[in-house]
Amino acid sequence: MLSSVAKNALLLGTAAVLCVFAVAAVNEITKTEIEQQQLASKLSTLVEVMPELAGQTDILNDCVAVLDTQLLGKDAQQKIYRYRTDGQLKAYLMETTAPDGYSGAIEVLAAVTPDSEIIGVRVLSHKETPGLGDKIELRKNPWILSFNGQTVASADDKSFAVKKDGGQFDQFAGATITPRAVVKAVKNAAVYIQQHPELATLPANCGA
Repeated sequence: MLSSVAKNALLLGTAAVLCVFAVAAVNEITKTEIEQQQLASKLSTLVEVMPELAGQTDILNDCVAVLDTQLLGKDAQQKIYRYRTDGQLKAYLMETTAPDGYSGAIEVLAAVTPDSEIIGVRVLSHKETPGLGDKIELRKNPWILSFNGQTVASADDKSFAVKKDGGQFDQFAGATITPRAVVKAVKNAAVYIQQHPELATLPANCGA
């Protein structure tokens, strides 16, 4: 017969195993819910930039993950979603980063046509100064809409800059660093598209 010590040890061991399985199950359920929320948030942001994407979840799967620290601003892969209609590539919706914001990196989503026209831009996250740099948020200021319809001619396009640097985009009173960083990030995103025509035919490799 098992001693009381052995019985207690067995019970504790069984309880520990059950706890591990319970925690694992909860984590898996939570992970799935978080992933679904992230997908919903990501799709809503894509729709903000291109309203015609409403209800079209397929674009989340037509995606390539790329790495270009110099042009895309991050030492990690960024996702580029490809929007197609009737088999024709209409736009790239790309994650990019402005690493040189006033208070740190600014995460950006830019919609760019294969011909380097900017369809729209949204800021995904930032730590810029409230009342100054946070005007890059659409809910704070319409400045971000100034990208709509603009075209990046080339990497040497001097007009794609803030006015203080000789370009066409307004800067904020008392906060030039933030808009300068965003303008540069959007321009670099378009330049990346120009330099990588193979993006249209690369196999999808990042899923959702």
